[in-house]
Amino acid sequence: MNQSTRPKKKSKEEKRKEREEKEKIRQDQKKQMKEAIIKEIRREDTKLSKGGKDAEAGGSKKKRNRINKEKVDVDNVATSHFGGSRQGKTNGQGGGKKSHGKERFKKPIIKQEVSEEDVAKQVKETLARLTTKGKSKASKYRKEKREMASSRMQELEDQEMAESKVLKLTEFVTANELATMMDISVNQVIATCMSIGIMVSINQRLDAETINIVAEEFGFKTEYISAEVAQAIVEEEDAPEDLQPRAPIVTVMGHVDHGKTSLLDYIRKANVIAGEAGGITQHIGAYNVKLEDGRRITFLDTPGHEAFTAMRARGAKVTDIAIIIVAADDSVMPQTKEAINHAMAAGVPIVFAINKVDKPTANPDKIKEELANMNFLVEEWGGKYQSQDISAKQGLGVAELMEKVLLEAEMLELKANPDRNATGSIIESSLDKGRGYVATVLVSNGTLKVGDIVLAGTSYGRVKAMFNERNQRVKEAGPSAPALILGLNGAPAAGDTFHVVETDQEAREITNKREQLAREQGLRTQKILTLDELGRRIALGNFQELNIIVKGDVDGSVEALSDSLIKLSTEQIQVNVIHKGVGQISESDVSLAAASDAIIVGFQVRPSTAAAKMAEQDGVDIRKYSVIYDAIEEVKSAMEGMLAPELKEQVTATIEVREVFNITKVGIVAGAW
Repeated sequence: MNQSTRPKKKSKEEKRKEREEKEKIRQDQKKQMKEAIIKEIRREDTKLSKGGKDAEAGGSKKKRNRINKEKVDVDNVATSHFGGSRQGKTNGQGGGKKSHGKERFKKPIIKQEVSEEDVAKQVKETLARLTTKGKSKASKYRKEKREMASSRMQELEDQEMAESKVLKLTEFVTANELATMMDISVNQVIATCMSIGIMVSINQRLDAETINIVAEEFGFKTEYISAEVAQAIVEEEDAPEDLQPRAPIVTVMGHVDHGKTSLLDYIRKANVIAGEAGGITQHIGAYNVKLEDGRRITFLDTPGHEAFTAMRARGAKVTDIAIIIVAADDSVMPQTKEAINHAMAAGVPIVFAINKVDKPTANPDKIKEELANMNFLVEEWGGKYQSQDISAKQGLGVAELMEKVLLEAEMLELKANPDRNATGSIIESSLDKGRGYVATVLVSNGTLKVGDIVLAGTSYGRVKAMFNERNQRVKEAGPSAPALILGLNGAPAAGDTFHVVETDQEAREITNKREQLAREQGLRTQKILTLDELGRRIALGNFQELNIIVKGDVDGSVEALSDSLIKLSTEQIQVNVIHKGVGQISESDVSLAAASDAIIVGFQVRPSTAAAKMAEQDGVDIRKYSVIYDAIEEVKSAMEGMLAPELKEQVTATIEVREVFNITKVGIVAGAW
């Protein structure tokens, strides 16, 4: 086709007009078809109404008419009075007449009104028949695809209806978050917990068993998304011949200042307690100790302060044996009872160590009596629990305590396979300014090596370097060995399980899935200010909120401090931890605090120079603490009337000025004594 014979290219306006004409023709055809179908339906109704009186013309055959007229006497019909009158109504067939008697008792046919729905249905069916006839296979395939898509949409709608009654959550959500997910008042959740004998507050975390009971009470089912994530990693089964004996993991628990760190200090022959602020253990320490006979024990030192409940529970879960230490000059304190409960819940054997027996006021029998009242009878009193009187400072009875711990370990027959990929637990994680994210891990099975790809929670990375508890560089860590690893892309939560995976891609896919589930959980538990809540706050009149941003050196301390601050909430003042994280106080933290009218609490961390300058300009209050007691007490005092803590001036000395000298280039100098 040359240039002269080629058809002229249509303009946009011509194409638009052509489309409009085609659409108009299509609409006219559809309208005509609809009218024709309506006429046909009405014609059939008319025939049906006359069917009892007239016979069908032509080749139309009605069986019941022939049967009724077959045995009619022709002579009687001819002489009948009705014969002539019926003649004009016949269709030409001699025997096609009915008697007047039967006609009189025939029921009248009620003409049914044609509804719009019937018409639309008929039009749809007719169009479907017309469109399918003579069409290609492609059109049939498209039709089947549309039908499959519509059925799939219906299935999804049904599935959504069923899932609306299933709560997808992680363990340890608060009562307030659970109420938000079920769209009910938090008072109903608290009342349900009280009815089963559990006293909870609005921001208290609930365990899985309590969540199941409360959800079932309100007609909901629970699904724990953490279990779904765990299925992504297949655990290897170890053959019995590959298993070798491993060192026991021992957790030292008890009340604050009862001598836990002093005991480990004596065993390790290194004084670490001086490095702890206020002489209080702020986070878990893991130490591998080699005894004189060559046997090894791994110790976990947990904090005794009440704020570190979650850290003690975490320590009890990863341990084999628990040493519960009690001061002989004190009594069994609340944190001691809580530590015993954690060990019992984890099914861990308990060895009691009664410390400070060298003090004049020591009374070990009193401690044993208190334990007996709690149904913990020691062996000296005819029970099954081992106990040992010790003095952590002088080393009295420490060797005997180690023997009893190793005896318990022998009874447990602890074994692991060192020739496999490592698995274990994250003890602590933090952000080091010079080394990046570092994590303290405890290997439970396998051997962790430099270069392995470690996956823990929503963080992963290749192990660049590894150090033991003495900060010495090592190349591998076997079963029951603690290690400090470098190379992760984030700070995993303390208590997370870590696994070694084969490729970066596998680790990335699993972490992405976990992050997505965490985001969904956050969206589901996001609290929206309702009119009821707003009315309650207005009714209180003096309701106020205290927004806090918590930054700390390690993850466990941040979690413990956040939980403690949230528990300070009252009916008049709500404490909100709007952000928490590990590492230095940054400019983004200051920006968030300025936007949300919050104060920043730094636990053993300091702000960067830029952040401190920005905070001064924006008027953001940054509080720095090294002991958790001080942080809690100061926030509590600030809540009493929402006033800033009082700044006290303490007089350290009194002097008397005797003479004043004005010296050039120096200034005024006071002579005093």
